[in-house]
Amino acid sequence: MQDIVAGIAFVLGPALLAFGFAVHPGLLHPHVITDPDEMIARARGNRLLDVAHVAVLAACPLLIAAAIHYAAELTGSSGESGGLIGAGLAVIGAVGLAADKGAFCLTMSAFNTLPEREFAQLTPGLRALFEKAGFMWLLWAVLLLPLGFAVLAIALLASGALPAWQGAALLVGSLLLMVPDGLELVSLTGCAVLAIAMVPTGIQLLGG
Repeated sequence: MQDIVAGIAFVLGPALLAFGFAVHPGLLHPHVITDPDEMIARARGNRLLDVAHVAVLAACPLLIAAAIHYAAELTGSSGESGGLIGAGLAVIGAVGLAADKGAFCLTMSAFNTLPEREFAQLTPGLRALFEKAGFMWLLWAVLLLPLGFAVLAIALLASGALPAWQGAALLVGSLLLMVPDGLELVSLTGCAVLAIAMVPTGIQLLGG
């Protein structure tokens, strides 16, 4: 049963992330978004984007399972400490990603049900959210998710626990996810590279 759960995580995790990035507006016109008003505008009334964010939220426990499996593969090897550090960072980052989707995306989906006049009255509050005011700065922990997988990739490569091509794909894919809002095309590319690294492992686990 443990292998089946891990196998599902390795296959569905990158797939759900990829779907989340693929449906973002302006995918083929990448640019860094720093203006909260632009963030609000692209999320306003976009039901498909709401669904995509739910998919990313669903990916969070799967990524935690994948990180823990990688760490377990390093038990007793020279990369064991790196595995523990990488998995710890990835788990914290996945919790941060789940919090991010809850704070921004599920909240925004509720506000999207309001008529335009009432929605406009929420603009100052939405700006505060997207500017990460107050303790919202804690959501920067989301960066620990790709960082954790990058550390895991290095540990897996160093210990020989993964073939070199899979470890390299895991490292490159993880690093490509460390980009700001507006560069979802880069993140989508990262998900594709992650899938190259992770899906074969998932299929192997599901096949027993």
